[in-house]
Amino acid sequence: MAITGLQIYKLLPQTNCKECGFPTCLAFAMKLAAKQAELKACPYVSEASKQQLEAASQPPVRLITLSSDGRKVEAGNEIVLFRHEKTFYHPAGLFVRVKDTEAADVLAAKAKEYDAFKVDYVGINLHLDGIAIENASGDAGKFAAAVETVSAATKMPLILIAKAPAAFEAALAKLSGVVPLLYAADASNFAELAAVAKKFKAPLAIKGDGNLQNLANLAEQVKGAGVEDIVLDPGARDFLGTLTLATQIRRLAIKKNLRALGYPVIAFPGEGVSSPDEEPLLAAQCIAKYAGFIVLDHFTPARAYALLVLRQNLYTDPQKPIQVQPGLYEINNPKPESPVLVTTNFSITYFSISNEVEGAGLPAWLLVADAEGMSVLTAWAAGKFDADRIVKAVKTTNLESKISRKRIVLPGAVATLLGEVEEGLAGWQVEVGPREAVDAPAFLKLKP
Repeated sequence: MAITGLQIYKLLPQTNCKECGFPTCLAFAMKLAAKQAELKACPYVSEASKQQLEAASQPPVRLITLSSDGRKVEAGNEIVLFRHEKTFYHPAGLFVRVKDTEAADVLAAKAKEYDAFKVDYVGINLHLDGIAIENASGDAGKFAAAVETVSAATKMPLILIAKAPAAFEAALAKLSGVVPLLYAADASNFAELAAVAKKFKAPLAIKGDGNLQNLANLAEQVKGAGVEDIVLDPGARDFLGTLTLATQIRRLAIKKNLRALGYPVIAFPGEGVSSPDEEPLLAAQCIAKYAGFIVLDHFTPARAYALLVLRQNLYTDPQKPIQVQPGLYEINNPKPESPVLVTTNFSITYFSISNEVEGAGLPAWLLVADAEGMSVLTAWAAGKFDADRIVKAVKTTNLESKISRKRIVLPGAVATLLGEVEEGLAGWQVEVGPREAVDAPAFLKLKP
């Protein structure tokens, strides 16, 4: 039976020193029980308590962090199998692979391209997480030069892919202030690569042969060699094998508390498909089930955008809507006489109406009322978008001081609010607009 937060609390020093990063020992105990904190964060816990709390102090999936010049990507520390149970915390890191057989100017250009790639999705800035550099030449000197070239062109976190310890040694000597992932040790070379990882304090990936018992044994051997931060490659590359092994690893870690498999998984979808067009499909599967790091072999903005949006949707809190800040927004440099459109602060609702009006080139004010992140109809049905909230939004944004024409347009889906809003805004012209955002431009052209 899992130990409870109160049981953990009784074994803590109960000083409320806050040095663990939490306001009280009880709060820290609850995080330990939820496997969202580690016991080593408490500097005053006794050795006797440490022994009793060892199982409770570690998350079922160890948190692995790759970093470079302040930028980082984290994987692990998840405590559930399904996002409807509790939100997922650390989105799968998306890396793109380059090889040391490519010319230095090509490597630098690719690194800058991947670093610069960003997309705006309902107000959220989505981007790639890092670059994987492969020692395809087999030459340690070329590998080190490629790593130096890439690290000079970007500060994105790195994954270093090689077989020989000498190649890792040469590459790591070119890095400063960088914590990369070393890929990958297997049964034949784990001792040598574990020594390198321990020396440079870097996480080490281990590659299995499709047998989880062998993978667990290898993880225990690497841990015994002094490497705590481990990433698992189960060895499968096809759709079914990747899905099966990743799911089994997650279940064994969370449901059975099997520490030997309690590490993030790395996936290489490009190696398991017959064409580049299939790679995003396997990558999407890996994002959902249950990769911590994903290395892509083919980059296009369209493919990357689709994967980033999918990842964002999976790694948001399912019980908390995506929302924008309530307030008054300007579209196409509105004038004092421009119309005022009203909507809620649900991100998709906001961007739907703003994009339609902006794309049509029409100037307008967009008054975003606080509806706790709900869409228009949902918020209205829940009593979160009513006349009082609309009137409050008008007053708190000082809208009247910015316009010369007291006219606002309500969403067509809440036409029933017309009378109440007119009562709350005496002297204002209140109109009902279209139900759908796509019809807003035509409405504004007809009634400017």
